[in-house]
Order: sequence, then structure tokens, then C-alpha cells
Amino acid sequence: MRTLALLCLAALLPAQPMEKKINAATAKFKGKVWLYAKNLDTGVTYGIRENEKVRTASSIKLPILVAVHAAVEAGKLNWTDKIPLTDADKVSGSGVLFEFSSGQSFPLRDLCNLMIVVSDNTATNLVLDRVTADYVNEVMDSLKLPATRSMRKILRGGTAGEGWSKAGEIEENKRFGIGSSTPKEMVTLLEALYKETVISPAASKSILEVMKRQQFKTGIGRRFDDRTPVMSKSGSLDTLRSDTGLIFAPVGKFAISITVDDMPVKDYSPDNVGSLLISELTGYLLAGLGK
Repeated sequence: MRTLALLCLAALLPAQPMEKKINAATAKFKGKVWLYAKNLDTGVTYGIRENEKVRTASSIKLPILVAVHAAVEAGKLNWTDKIPLTDADKVSGSGVLFEFSSGQSFPLRDLCNLMIVVSDNTATNLVLDRVTADYVNEVMDSLKLPATRSMRKILRGGTAGEGWSKAGEIEENKRFGIGSSTPKEMVTLLEALYKETVISPAASKSILEVMKRQQFKTGIGRRFDDRTPVMSKSGSLDTLRSDTGLIFAPVGKFAISITVDDMPVKDYSPDNVGSLLISELTGYLLAGLGK
């Protein structure tokens, strides 16, 4: 009875400043918000619908990179493997390979770098041709991340077939597009990378170094300059913005994953309202969860 009374009393107390600011920001936002954040120094966390599955958009490229490292360490692939580019491989959207002449071949490592640093869609599909979406999901299962699924190659929608995983062929998963995860699972993956327990210490360090070079900094990384290391992977769709990253700030080290979806206006400018909200929420989280 005493515990119940305390819980009831806590429910009547005013929200903490961080929570009040987050509630105010999300209440006026025209769309849905999912997030999870953890102070890696103290273990303090905060979440909103953090266990619900969301569309990842290009954030799924981080799990794909993890799977490539697993395949290389298992001897299934080599970083120097040369992969040819044909006109049939080219897809639009983010990246630069679409502009390259066909007939050239690229090392697997270079394609992985393009997949993360400039979120290259064509490079991602070439990587998935080698590692496969099913293998990505096997690696995620080994890391105990069952909601994190690579569904299919990019811009290869429609009827299930080439480039699809078994998970992607399940009817209820088709709504997620190229991938699904939860904010909590993405933060779990980030924390494991930080602790250097993903595949191997060398693999974890290599993955974070590539993430540090990602060029899209309109969300989590928006408010930070080069003095604050940010290792992130973002994603964008017409109505969605997502960002997942580590921030090594003066007030602590943080793992954050935020997804906003169902925005009513299509806008691919740097000042998309979803990107601005992700940046605003990141500021509140660091201030509220910091030392």
C-alpha cells in the first residue's frame, strides 16, 4: 500500500524540466515521435515509445555495415573484394555512384564508406548483393536485436523478389520499407559499439570512425562543432526523419536514437521541421540527462 501511495504521489508531482520541455516540443509537432537516450557514463535513460518498431529509412545502413564487418571477420568477404558497377545497379536518391560511369569496379570497403558517409543508395545495394539482407538479420539476431531488420534493397519495392530478406517478404513488414528497428535497439547497438563489443574491438572502432565522417548533420549533430565528436547515421523519407548517434559532449557521453514520422509536408531542405525537432530534443536530452 505504501508503494502504491508513493507511485500515486509521484504521478501528481510536476514533470521535471527536461520532460516538460520535451512534452511541449512534441505536443506542437505535427507528426509522431519515438526516442530513446542513454547517458553512457551514468546509465540514466529516457524514452518515448522506445520499444515500438519504426521505419528506419537509411539508418538501417548502420546494421548493414555491422554485418559486413562480421562477414569479413568470418572470412566470407574481404575488404579488397572488387565489385563492378553497371547501369542496372544505379538507383536515385542520396549518394554519388549514380553519376559514375558503368564498368568500373570498387573495393567493398569504399562502397561501405560511401554507404555511411554520403548515405549512397547504389553503394548500399551493391553491398547487400554481397552480404545479403538475410545475413544482416542473422547478425542482428546474434546481437539480440530482433526488431532490427533489413527488409530489402533500396528502391526495389513492389513484389518480393531479388534483394529481399525473409523478413521483408512477410506482409506485415512491408510497411517498414527497407528496414525496421526500435529506438531502444538502436541505442543498444550504439552502446555496444562504444564498449567495443560489436564483432570485435577493431570492428567497433572502425565502424565508429566511419560514422564520425557522416556528412548529414541536420539532426543529432546539428548543434555541435568539431570540438564535440558525433558518430551518427541518419535517414530520410518524404514524411520521416531519423537519426541515431553517439555524442561525446562535455556533460557526458550519450547514445541517442530519434525517429519522427507522419509529417504532413514533404521537405528535403536542411531545415526540415523533423530535423529541427530532432536537434531540439537532443539539446533537452543532453541537458536533462547530463552530469
